[in-house]
Amino acid sequence: MPDPTRRLILTAALAAPVLWLARPALAREPEIYAEAGIAIDGADAVAYFDGNGPVAGSQDYTVDWNGAVWLFASADTAAAFQADPTAYAPQFGGYCAYAASRGYLAPTIPEAWYLHDGRLYLNASLRARELWLRDIPGNIAKGKANWPGILG
Repeated sequence: MPDPTRRLILTAALAAPVLWLARPALAREPEIYAEAGIAIDGADAVAYFDGNGPVAGSQDYTVDWNGAVWLFASADTAAAFQADPTAYAPQFGGYCAYAASRGYLAPTIPEAWYLHDGRLYLNASLRARELWLRDIPGNIAKGKANWPGILG
């Protein structure tokens, strides 16, 4: 009769790789950073390009795009975004550009922004923006290499 202890050890050794492969998949993060479903904390994405920085959007002017609700200060800025959302949406899905360059996700604040080569970049804080600004081309390249894999 086979030794029960030996059988238990052998069964456990064979089951371990199977259990590892069967582990639950981690949920993928949304492509757009949006608190409570609202992108850029409700700031008008087009206003950044008009030289106005973060301008509060209104529930009166919204566009649903890429799984998030985008708010705008006027019908004109909402229409501009709707016509070409990729031209106005922040890079890296509105997640922190500096964090993306380092291989992880972080939330953002509308005040920590920068326009570079016609693209909007947001950061988690003014300090993160300062670090990101030290090497814009390098940080963009690193962020692009990490994106969208860092979503999970």
